[in-house]
Amino acid sequence: MRALQLKNKKRLRRKQSIRARIRRDTTLPRLSVNRTLKHFSAQIIDDATGNTLCAVSSTGKAVADQLAGKNKTERAKALGAELGAKAKEKGIEKVAFDRGASSFQGRVKAFADAAREAGLQF
Repeated sequence: MRALQLKNKKRLRRKQSIRARIRRDTTLPRLSVNRTLKHFSAQIIDDATGNTLCAVSSTGKAVADQLAGKNKTERAKALGAELGAKAKEKGIEKVAFDRGASSFQGRVKAFADAAREAGLQF
């Protein structure tokens, strides 16, 4: 049990460190990603007001037909393209990427690359 507590503590510290650095260094909206074992979600947040500007999730009904039959990395790519399109509709072009405690590889990288291809800059 002690090992699990230490693991969670380190994960929380990484997450808070990255988020603090992003908030300190930029005034851009923050693109925050959340990765679980089964699902992936992301949202663009305006930290000045605390509002979510746009969001996508692998559990949403709007993209369920696009994600059917794909593996987790392909789903993350589809969500990145979807979020990029939503952000463009709202007039958002530049964001600060907040990967949380996740490392920048696999699904997180696939999502980021697809969002960049859709027009987001970070």
